[in-house]
Amino acid sequence: MIDLLPLLQAAADTTGAYGRFPLIGARAAVWVAAEVHLMFAAFVLGVPMFAVITELIGIVGKDAKYDRLSKEFTRLLVFAYSATALWGVMLVFLLTTLYPRFWGHMAQIFGLSMWIYVGIFFAESFTLYLYYYGWDRWQAGRAKWTHWGLGLLLNVWGTIVMFIANGWLTYMMSPPTTVTPETLPSEVRLWNALANATWMPINIHRLIANAVFGGSIVAAYAAYRFLAAKTADERAHYDWMGYVGNFIAISTFIVLPFAGYWLGREIYAYNQSMGITMMGGFMSWLWIIQAVLIGVLFLAANYYLWIGMQRIPGAERYAPYTKWMLLVLVVGWIVWATPHTMIATREEQAAMGGQYHPLLDVLGVMSAKNTAVNVMILTTFLSFLLYRRANKHPVVSWARSGTSIQGAMFALATAVVLFFGVRGYFVDDVVRIGFSVYQVLAVLSCIIGVTVIDLGLLRGAESRGAIRWGQMPERSQYALFVLAVTFTWLMGLMGFARSGIRQHWHVWEVLRDTSPYAATPALGYAANMISACVLIFLGLVAFIFWLGGLAEHAMAKHSPAEG
Repeated sequence: MIDLLPLLQAAADTTGAYGRFPLIGARAAVWVAAEVHLMFAAFVLGVPMFAVITELIGIVGKDAKYDRLSKEFTRLLVFAYSATALWGVMLVFLLTTLYPRFWGHMAQIFGLSMWIYVGIFFAESFTLYLYYYGWDRWQAGRAKWTHWGLGLLLNVWGTIVMFIANGWLTYMMSPPTTVTPETLPSEVRLWNALANATWMPINIHRLIANAVFGGSIVAAYAAYRFLAAKTADERAHYDWMGYVGNFIAISTFIVLPFAGYWLGREIYAYNQSMGITMMGGFMSWLWIIQAVLIGVLFLAANYYLWIGMQRIPGAERYAPYTKWMLLVLVVGWIVWATPHTMIATREEQAAMGGQYHPLLDVLGVMSAKNTAVNVMILTTFLSFLLYRRANKHPVVSWARSGTSIQGAMFALATAVVLFFGVRGYFVDDVVRIGFSVYQVLAVLSCIIGVTVIDLGLLRGAESRGAIRWGQMPERSQYALFVLAVTFTWLMGLMGFARSGIRQHWHVWEVLRDTSPYAATPALGYAANMISACVLIFLGLVAFIFWLGGLAEHAMAKHSPAEG
């Protein structure tokens, strides 16, 4: 097969090199297939993470409700896995027929890894079927640990598959600097092409993003089942399931921006012009859209937690603080979404007194934005902390001092974030970029330190009353739908930002795109394409939810979760 690829490439070069697709064109066809495939892939990689964690909690704690939750997660995975494979096959078919020159180039370099990818994909499939269909058979004693080991192996296979595919896509963006058209393809080593400058940042970023995305989809499924529930027990179970999915999604989302910082830093280090195109060129307005969506995520996530406190005895003592947290989130959102440069007419510029509005010039730079988003992360973490402690009464002797130390950690982290945010206005650009690292470290240190103290603080804590699972207003479930839709749209948007900075190159400065679609699409067209992909994906996910409901009759009835 690989021996024929040079002939395929040569033939493509002499016969037009690119295929045609009716109505929407070749690029749009590949775009839809790739985007929907990646959305499903993120889902089927994220869900097994939750399944093995919740199953482990159930095994160690001997709590059947966690085992039921894990199995229900996996049921969604079985349906979604087939959709992932179908869209992947469609993508390969479109690439080989519409972009044969590009596909020939990639296959000659990554041919061996493609065979490995397929082999691991088969192993992953068999492991998934053993894991799901052997659930009831391996329930007792050591057999349950064997079953959990299959779930762990499923995660290993999925992670390896993702790492291999990430090597292909990051090679397109940041091929090794030794790679030139003259050295291709025979002199390029597979590992050299895979382990390129942005490979590991993308691996970490996608690993976290998959957990975020999978959690949001599972929470949306729970919201759907909550709204359709006929009994109080069902409402209680799916209320609890929605909380768990949302907790996983938001807790991993809190650390996702830090992985994004690393990726952006590596892109700048690899090629400064590529970084400028991404952050300071025409794509800079994508980050305004991203800021709006991130603001929606923060507000919806905190809103769900604040509404959820109404079913927790003792949470009323924290209610007065939520309005101040809301104020911090809204102000941070405004700063985060403020553009540096407005699209303005000559008259509007004259009215502003120059190219930059006085406020935009101050709030539109990264010093302000990094400060705002880090404060929003700290505020959201505080919401989680209050939710966790709402119905708990600490009994350890050092409870008061422990709480004071936690408060001091929040204050210190906030002070560090504000200090470097303000200081960034008075230093050079290179120094300012480095300040973001200190802000990130301060926030992460606060999150880790406060969490560790809280685990000890609440050990053996007295309960103020059981959580009234199921007693949630229906509007709370729509917040979970908003989170799922926003996460999905945001993933497509950022995928375009990453791919679009290659401009008219299939492989950056190595393989040029000479098709009629070589120009980077306008932002309006890209937004429409991303929206279409989101609608297709969510429509198929809704169908999967319906299938999951059909299979529900096979589940044993369990009692609802308790606080």
